[in-house]
Amino acid sequence: MSRRSTMSGATDGSGPAPAERSFEPITDEDLARLSTLARADREDLFARKPLLGQRYAHRLLCVALCQGAALHYLHGRNGVKDFDVWTFYAEHPDGPFPYRRIGRRDFGPSKFGRMPNDIRPYVGRRVDLVARSLPEQPNAHPVEALHRYLQRSRTASAQALASKAVILLDPVSLRGVAAWPLADGRG
Repeated sequence: MSRRSTMSGATDGSGPAPAERSFEPITDEDLARLSTLARADREDLFARKPLLGQRYAHRLLCVALCQGAALHYLHGRNGVKDFDVWTFYAEHPDGPFPYRRIGRRDFGPSKFGRMPNDIRPYVGRRVDLVARSLPEQPNAHPVEALHRYLQRSRTASAQALASKAVILLDPVSLRGVAAWPLADGRG
């Protein structure tokens, strides 16, 4: 039996039920789609919360695919249940980015199918969009800023991210770069 999930995702008896995890490879095009979804979420958030946009729209450090899907991108063995996309900002002097805010988007129809019994009836896999501000300058190098955060922070979020993988989506020049774990095996 193949480890790959079906594409149809039918639940009406006309085809196989969707698999909990898809083992389809994540491509550069998929990374670009995730980047687009993250940008649309940021634009929507900043349009609804103008003060937040004034503070953070120009303090973007990077956007990254994290956790299980990032491990799957690296090794192809983990499978994709959903996509966890994190946006990291240089912290504004007036205060941190609201850490409890989570956006959700639908990846849409794709080779990944959909996750059965998801919290919403998405057409494709769910994309969870999370953001954090880091104690960094806006011109900090994204990979170095992430290393500092993942190595030094004692928050549950940082520890959860550090336990898996982080793949950069933006800036575009670094798309697909494994920012974590470190290339030398540390982390």
